[in-house]
Order: sequence, then C-alpha cells, then structure tokens
Amino acid sequence: MAAGTHEAELDELLRVVRRRGPASVLAWLGGRIGADVAWVGSAGAVDAATPGFPSGIARALPEYAGPLAGGGLVAATTRLDGREVRLEAFGGRAPRPVLVTAASAPLPRESAELASHAGGLLELLGRAGRADESARGYEAKSRQLRFAVLTALMSGDVTLARRMTTGDVPPLLGAERVRVHLLHCTPADRDRLARTYMDPAGYHGAALMVHCPAFKEHLICPIAEDSEPGGRLRQGRVLRRLVRENPGYALGVSRPHPLAAMADAYGEALHALTVARNSPDRLAVYRGRPSLVQVLPRRPAAAWASAFLEPLGDVPKPTVDITRLAVTFPRAAVARLLQISRTTVAAHCRRAEEALGADLGDVRTRAALDLALSLTAAHPGPAAPPGSAEEPRPAPTLPELLRTAPAVTWAESFVDPLCGNGHGDLHRTAEAWIDAGTDARAAAARLGLSRNTVRARLRAAERLLNRDLLTTGSGIHDLVHALDVTGGQCARPAAETDHRARWPGGRAAS
Repeated sequence: MAAGTHEAELDELLRVVRRRGPASVLAWLGGRIGADVAWVGSAGAVDAATPGFPSGIARALPEYAGPLAGGGLVAATTRLDGREVRLEAFGGRAPRPVLVTAASAPLPRESAELASHAGGLLELLGRAGRADESARGYEAKSRQLRFAVLTALMSGDVTLARRMTTGDVPPLLGAERVRVHLLHCTPADRDRLARTYMDPAGYHGAALMVHCPAFKEHLICPIAEDSEPGGRLRQGRVLRRLVRENPGYALGVSRPHPLAAMADAYGEALHALTVARNSPDRLAVYRGRPSLVQVLPRRPAAAWASAFLEPLGDVPKPTVDITRLAVTFPRAAVARLLQISRTTVAAHCRRAEEALGADLGDVRTRAALDLALSLTAAHPGPAAPPGSAEEPRPAPTLPELLRTAPAVTWAESFVDPLCGNGHGDLHRTAEAWIDAGTDARAAAARLGLSRNTVRARLRAAERLLNRDLLTTGSGIHDLVHALDVTGGQCARPAAETDHRARWPGGRAAS
C-alpha cells in the first residue's frame, strides 16, 4: 500500500470516528481490510460487530479475549471455524477492550496497522465517553449536595450544612452575612450556568448556584457578603452581566442577612425578582418595608399564634411542614420540591384543615395560618417569660391583634403606594381580587374588566408594593392583612390612626 494511500485512509478513519459510533467505524474498517470485525468491551461482551461476523467465533471469544482483556497479552492470533482470527487489546487499565478481526487469510501488515489504529481510536473514544459520564455523575452529585446545603440553610441549621460538607466546606458557610440573588432564566440555561461557574470542589467560589425545585426558571444564588476582597462584587457582576446580555433574564437581590436567616433572604429575593421582571433593566434589589411579623407586639402575637396553632399539636410534624409550604407555594411546586405526589400534598392539607376546622381554599384562612406559623418561627418559646408573676391573660383574636398601633401603622404604610395619584384603580383591583379569593376571572367579573386587565394591574401593584403577588403566597398574605386592617380605605382619620387597641387586660399592647 502506498504511503499516500495509507495516510488518506488514516484521515478518513479519523473523520469516521469523529462523526459516527463504533458500529460505523467497524463497518468502515471491515470494508477496507476485507474482514469481519468485532469490538469486545471491557465487560467481556461483544459491544459492536459487522453484520457478517461469524456467530460461532463470537461465542468462542470470551475464552480467547479474556487473557488479553486481563492484561496478560497485547495481541494474539488463532484459527477458528476456518478463519484467521486476530485479537488485539487496547488501553493500559484492565479489563481492556479487544478488537477482533476474522478473515479467510492472515491480514497484510498495512491492514493490521489500520486495524490497530482503529482500535486505538475506539478505545480513546470509549475513555472519553466514560470521562464524560463520570463528569456528569459528579455534576449531578454536586448539584444534589448544593441543594441539600441550601435546604439546611433555609431551615436555619448552619451546623447541619457544615456537617454535610466536612472536609471541603464551601466559603459561603464561613460568611456572617449573605445576599440571595435569584436569577430568572430558561431551564436549559440554568443547567449551563451552574456547570460553567462551578469550581473544582463542586461549589461556586463564595457563592452557590442551586436549581430551584419549585420553579424551573429560577436559579438560587446565595453570595457571601463578607467574602474575599472583591469576591461578592465579582460574582454579583457576573449575574448582572448575564441579565444585561440576555433579554429574557431578570435578577432579584435581597438585603444582607445572617447566614441562618437564608429563608428570609430568599423571600426578599423572590419579591425583588417580581419587581425586576416588571422593570426596564430587569434588575431589582429588595427595599421593601418590614413584614407584619416583625412589627406586631411580641407577647400578644405569640399568644395568638400559639392558640391558633394549638389544634395542630396532635397532627404529625410532616403534615405541618407540608402545610406550611402549601400555604405559600402552589401545591404542584410543593410536590416537586419534596418529590412527592400532588395527591399526597392535598392529603396532608386536608388533615390540617380537619384539625383547624378551617378551609385552606380561603385566602384569608391561608393568610392567618401563614402569619401564625411565621410568628411561631420568629418567636419560639412561651408567650410570657418563665417565672413571670403576671396573671395569665387570654390570647387576643386576630382582629384585636391587627388593631394594635404597630399593625395599623404597618398596614397604612403597606397600601399607601396603591393610593397615590392615578393608582386608585390598582387599589380597587387588588381589593376585588382578594375578595374573589385571588381568582382573576372572578375579580374581572366584579369590576367589569377583562382578566388580562386585572392581571396587568396586579403586576403594576407588585412593582409598587415590592411584593410578589402572582407566584407565591407570602406577598398575597401581606396584602390580605393590610387591606383587612385598613378596611379597604386609602386614608384613615387621624384619630383612628392614633388609636391603640388594648389586649384584654386593660393595658395597651406592647
């Protein structure tokens, strides 16, 4: 065979290997050398062969290919079924794959060399495939670990998060304060971004990029506020650049929070993302007002929450945990988050409804339950200090709690953005939407508007309130309480605004 012809065949072999699978390579090789060809994988079975490869020889291959696969030999030749059978092993790690050729006569030297080249390329191709598979497995495991770490942080358990990462603790877990950046992008892009910016340890420097299990377009990115000099700025700049360069992206950023308050930071980022998606530059940093939980007088609020949740005392903890999520997130999202069925989520919610004697299909009931659960999380422990000499007083009702001065001030401040010049329609629409149980179609019928108009006004209200209303329940519940406190009015008489509701017992609530 001329040197030029041999080089041309090698070039063609490389093209075939790049573009096609092992079966196509074997078919091409068999046609060039006039032989039937088989590829015995590292598991000892024939992975691919030309269509005419003799079945009798294939059955006998384990006996002859075994010593080569184990590393004892590199090549061997024998005769089987009247054919000249040549076997050659490739790779340096046992068990090795073996290329088998079966021809009526011994292969010429040039043909044997071409077969060796093909076998070497197939082995490299297989090695590359295994490396890709290992990389994908590593990426999947690191993604699972990042989600587990975030889940622990969302529950406030920093110690558990550190235990999960013993030996290679991510820098984020050494931070005192973090901001959550919530990136809205396509599901395919969030896979690519998490891979692109992943470091060798499987994290993202002083940050994490975690796939949100509830919303497939969300990438949750907590970033250490006190990372190495310029670290937070650098990582934040990357996310902002992605938003500038991709018109379909949006970014919501929380305020700095302690590491154990990751859930609060995530909630703020979610509200900020809603504002960002309605903003021209698709970027927003949370600047919202304090939540109702933060302003209510602690002792009466804790007493009400304890009394409200008392019927759930005999309910299994998983039911309470799942119901807590279901009053904030859509049930389908909760099912995806916990990897259970929607039917299971609904069953737990029914159990909670039966215990409470309430209908969680009612938005005001959900708002009350969310408030009670949030107050319990914010103020664990008894309503009064241990050993207090004060005579126990009955818990206030929710209306009494919402008539306290801090609640009234908070509510008026909350709805005030909807009461400015030209925004009266937004206030009326929000009130009708809540009264209709957050059903946009029913609210539209009440107002004599189209459903699209109602949703457009709600999106405008989201931007003014700095609250998410159309994705999760937390912003809706704030709106429910604010409207109930203000009675749906934009302005309250000064005397009523200064009124301090008294908790039973005769003193102003404190």
